[in-house]
Amino acid sequence: MQSIKAVAFDAYGTLFDVHSVTAKTERLFPGHGKRISEIWRQKQLEYTWLRSLMGRYIDFWRVTDDALKYALKTLRLQANDRTRIVLLQEYLVLKPFPEVFSVLQQLKPVTTLAILSNGTPQMLNSIVNDAGLGPFFSAVLSADAIKIYKPYMGVYQLLPANLGFRKEEILFVSANSWDAAGAKAFGLAVCWVNRSNMPFDELDVTPDLVVNNLEQLKNILLR
Repeated sequence: MQSIKAVAFDAYGTLFDVHSVTAKTERLFPGHGKRISEIWRQKQLEYTWLRSLMGRYIDFWRVTDDALKYALKTLRLQANDRTRIVLLQEYLVLKPFPEVFSVLQQLKPVTTLAILSNGTPQMLNSIVNDAGLGPFFSAVLSADAIKIYKPYMGVYQLLPANLGFRKEEILFVSANSWDAAGAKAFGLAVCWVNRSNMPFDELDVTPDLVVNNLEQLKNILLR
């Protein structure tokens, strides 16, 4: 990976644990917390893909709210606006995975670091700053800039356009198989973080690297 001059991370599921919302969902809806989180995340992803295909963009905060509404309806759980907003705000304070701070701290001196995410700038700035990760990143880029979601090729173009490196010089890191596939199809170097030991999606592309966590990636990049 000697030609790599920048490392760009997806945010949700890669740097930040989307299921860290489960503590709050379980507290508010005992016995349903885990299932709320699972449906919420699945619908959040589906709505980005569907809205992109339909040409009906709304920002990721509203998508996340709509996905939460669907999850609660699916489980036949009653929630007033105040309760739903309390849950929604958990997406502003998602917890990073345990190794994230140390990995970024060690990579920062040797390469340019960035984030490329479907999240709104406000959502991304909130979780990055809440976790104390802001100083590590040269750029925090959002699909909201072009009003369509990954894996649309134009979203990945934001990386070379903003970082000033050729796409082959940028390593994109994602724990989402579909996202890793989109980045590879665009022409970025790609690392898939396979945290759940799952098969890669059958999308006619293969990531350059597969690791189980970011610590493994850091060891590869620094050796």
